Order: sequence, then structure tokens, then C-alpha cells
Amino acid sequence: MIINPARIVLKIKSFLQQPLFIKIWLLPTWFLLGVCKALILTIPFKRLAPILGVPSGTSAAIPLLTPDQEKLALNIGRAVRLAANYTPWDSNCFPQAVAARILLGLYRVPYLLSFGLMRDPETADMKAHAWVAAGRVNVTGGESFHAYSVVGVFMSPLLINDQVC
Repeated sequence: MIINPARIVLKIKSFLQQPLFIKIWLLPTWFLLGVCKALILTIPFKRLAPILGVPSGTSAAIPLLTPDQEKLALNIGRAVRLAANYTPWDSNCFPQAVAARILLGLYRVPYLLSFGLMRDPETADMKAHAWVAAGRVNVTGGESFHAYSVVGVFMSPLLINDQVC
């Protein structure tokens, strides 16, 4: 493998232009993605589910956020997606969603973690996807509500605790 010094300089310049939040969280998020991937591979989903949030069937009510929470959700999404680009393991949608959920929980930002299925129009194979939304922010997974049929949703425990009965 040939190392291109110009490319390294470009990567460093790009990193230095990132917001402080990304600079601080990039390496920890990289490690968190590894931990999440290991958990997904070694723990049955039934035991992993409580970490994801409160199961809420297939309802997809997106929580409202304050402007500060929205900014945090944007930065968390950026950090997770950027770190996922540099992992030597496959950091697909599921580890990204779990990592984003953990960081959102750490910052007490309400979220909705969703799982969906769709049939590939070309191959007719089923495709699964996981994504996290917080307010108007697609934290990880992109615009997935339109393409996938939601089969499971986990809500932030903050949403349950804040509800008035």
C-alpha cells in the first residue's frame, strides 16, 4: 500500500476544519463503534434490546427537540458517520444506530431508533436497515422512513419519563 502524503495533508486539513465536538468525539466514537459491533455479534438481540431504548411497537413518533438538542444530534450524527468511514470492520447501519443511541442518551437528547425492511426492486431480496432520528435530524441511516417498512421502534427512555399520565 502506497501512502500518499498529499492525501494525508488533505485529511488533516479536513479534520482541523471540523467543529470542536467532532474533534473531541471522533476517536471515542471510533472505539464505541467497535464495541457496538462486538456487542451485536456476540449478544442475542433479546439481550441487546434493553440497551436500545423502550420498545414501542412500530409507531414512529419523532420527538421534538430544543435548538441545542438539535445541534447536538447533528454533531453526534456527523461524528458517528465520520468515524464509521475509518473503521477496519464493517460499521454498517446497526452499529452506527447503537453508537448514536448511546451518545444521544449520554447527552440526554430524545431519540427514536427504528428498524425497517424492504424488498429490493432489482433482486427481490429482503433488506434490513436501522436508523436513528431525533427531532428533524436524521442522526444515522438517512431518509429511511420513506423507503423501509418499520418493523420495530425503540424510544428514548426520556420520552417515557416525560409523558404525563
